[in-house]
Amino acid sequence: MTGQEFLSSKADALRRRHGDLYGGSCRIYRAPGRVNLIGEHTDYNDGFVMPVAIDSYVWVAISPRPDSRLAIYSENFSQSIELDLAQIASRPAKRWSDYVHGVALLLARAGHRLRGANLLIAGDVPIGSGLSSSAAIEVAAGYALLENSDITPDRVELAKVCRQAENEFVGARVGIMDPFISCCGRAAHALLLDCRSLEYRLLPLPAEASLVICNTMVKHEHASGEYNRRRMECEEAVRILSRSLAAISALRDVTVTELERSANQLPEVLYRRCRHVISENVRVAEAAVALESGNLDKFGDQMNASHASLRLDYEVSCQELDLMVDLARSQPGVYGARMTGGGFGGCTVNLVKAEHAVHFRRALATEYEQATGLRPEIFITSAAEGAGELAG
Repeated sequence: MTGQEFLSSKADALRRRHGDLYGGSCRIYRAPGRVNLIGEHTDYNDGFVMPVAIDSYVWVAISPRPDSRLAIYSENFSQSIELDLAQIASRPAKRWSDYVHGVALLLARAGHRLRGANLLIAGDVPIGSGLSSSAAIEVAAGYALLENSDITPDRVELAKVCRQAENEFVGARVGIMDPFISCCGRAAHALLLDCRSLEYRLLPLPAEASLVICNTMVKHEHASGEYNRRRMECEEAVRILSRSLAAISALRDVTVTELERSANQLPEVLYRRCRHVISENVRVAEAAVALESGNLDKFGDQMNASHASLRLDYEVSCQELDLMVDLARSQPGVYGARMTGGGFGGCTVNLVKAEHAVHFRRALATEYEQATGLRPEIFITSAAEGAGELAG
């Protein structure tokens, strides 16, 4: 089945299911998950990241209603909820629907007059894998709700609203990267994003290299709490450093030299957190130069160094991630391997010579399962387009 045939088959299935639930016709929108090539835990420090939208999606089939209600059904969770846009609650329910609920609430607060709708939501972005299924849900739902209300989505504004919804409504203190790449991704390109200014440039991905994502199939329970803890540690470090570095408002503003000069002001743990973020920003810049010049060996070196920093200084890796990275680096044709996402489980991202990608997937799956008893999900992906309507 070709890619276009798959899309047509998926769309037909969603239309039938939506018709079964609500009757009538519908329009279909989708938003991709993402993998971050390099630049981890830098986004909420106003730093630099290099994500790629991947060809795994959250899909929303939507039709208008004559009233102010949102009827929402999740295919993945086999659950339905209803919200009233005229009196939408401002408290989360602590379940999957909060991502849609929060985006609808924040769009309304931003002045958008949303129309009632029937929504069917389905996704093939693995949940809890570090590939940003939450941002894909928010972006797909937000895009669909705006279009359903005859409002042309502004992609950057939508990314900001989705981040705000997850920060203020869901309660996860994420940065801008995930919704931004889901909104603004481009096929065959990575995106170098300045998370402060939101300026970005596209970086073409060479055809001779493949992106391979490996899901460890573990997600440790303390992951979300530790993610928020790391953010608080960075904020505390900025407060301390600002006593001697008055011009800083985020770790993005601190150089490696300034950190070393001020190291005795920081507790050892905070110093290591800073060292990761500040050095990671340098790695992102060097990786961009390497990618633009076609030096994939140098790019892979930056990926490898990033994982070491995340493991030792930021302490967000885990045994399964480290094992997956070590096994990957022992395979032929591998430029670089690192954990991706928030950490404590989830996925690794690997840059592999295209002719070795299939063997890499097969060998790594076998070796990881033999070592852990877990059967990993490993897939070769391509850079995808950001959110939009599926025609037809």
